[in-house]
Amino acid sequence: MKILYGVQATGNGHITRARALAERFNQAGIEVDYLFSGRPRENFFDMDIFGNWQCYKGLTFIHESGKLNITKTIHSNSLKTLFADIKNLDLSEYDFVLTDFEPITAWAARKQKKTCIGVGHQYAFFNDVPRRGDNLVSRAIMKHFAPADIHLGLHWHHFGHAILPPIAEIHETHLPVDAKKIVVYLGFESHEDVIQLLEPFKDHLFVIYGPYARYQSHGHIQLKPLSREGFQVDLSTASGVICNAGFELASEAIQLGKKLLVKPLHGQMEQLSNARALEELQLAMTMDSLDTKAVRQWLTGFKGKRVVYPDVAKAIVDWLQYSNKKDTQILADTLWAQVELPSNHSAQTTTSQIQAA
Repeated sequence: MKILYGVQATGNGHITRARALAERFNQAGIEVDYLFSGRPRENFFDMDIFGNWQCYKGLTFIHESGKLNITKTIHSNSLKTLFADIKNLDLSEYDFVLTDFEPITAWAARKQKKTCIGVGHQYAFFNDVPRRGDNLVSRAIMKHFAPADIHLGLHWHHFGHAILPPIAEIHETHLPVDAKKIVVYLGFESHEDVIQLLEPFKDHLFVIYGPYARYQSHGHIQLKPLSREGFQVDLSTASGVICNAGFELASEAIQLGKKLLVKPLHGQMEQLSNARALEELQLAMTMDSLDTKAVRQWLTGFKGKRVVYPDVAKAIVDWLQYSNKKDTQILADTLWAQVELPSNHSAQTTTSQIQAA
């Protein structure tokens, strides 16, 4: 078996999922080539597990101060380059294509009549899941951006459909959790605005990860360059996470039982819908803007709820190897039966909501 795996690299969550699957592919002895698109090659880090990976321009989204900039997004993308890359990508040596919302591999598979399997959070939106900010444009993007023949959608709940739990790879340490330590990853927001948001809360330590050239300390606020290993340690030892409403980091925080405060990217249906789903499942608190009052309320009153997910990456790799690649419902049912929901009294509402949804 030989697979081409396309990964949309505009967000680190897609790459994190790909790392988890790559590890399981390696253990299973499956030959996989990796194609990433959506950001310049020099902006990737910790990519050794993907071997001799390919990088294409693809399509990307431009954001400014917590909002999607449609005009700049249109001008920054070259459809001519995209169409040429789709046309020139040869899939003849592959048994099928796996895509995590990556358009070049998905459209090349469609044009060459090669089976394409979509794995990722976006493919959950082909079902009836909580939505916010939904419109004709967002629906068209979801449908046509990276089309697939088979969908392995991921979400925090199945909502009555053949949706899989998150691929939430966590790396717990034996170090104690600091009740006053908060990890902050607000990559879509202005750096200055984030610091201003956190400045009043001097009794907490905020560790902010971003594209910084070096470590900086500003009293109770620390700025750290992007580092996968460093981030994992800080995430494990923190009591909470403040982040945009992407899927992967929120999933890791929930799996670790961290309290979670999310601020969705405006103009982006997926993040707006994620915020709504997290609220409905009572797994996070949300804020529509960088709101000091919301942060104070979250710091003093919100409790994290831990949901333990099974090894979804291994289950997917086994399914790709041994199934007929048609019945996704059995895979979904098997995985959700292994999910460990919160058992404490404060989580009972969440549990009953999940079971009734």
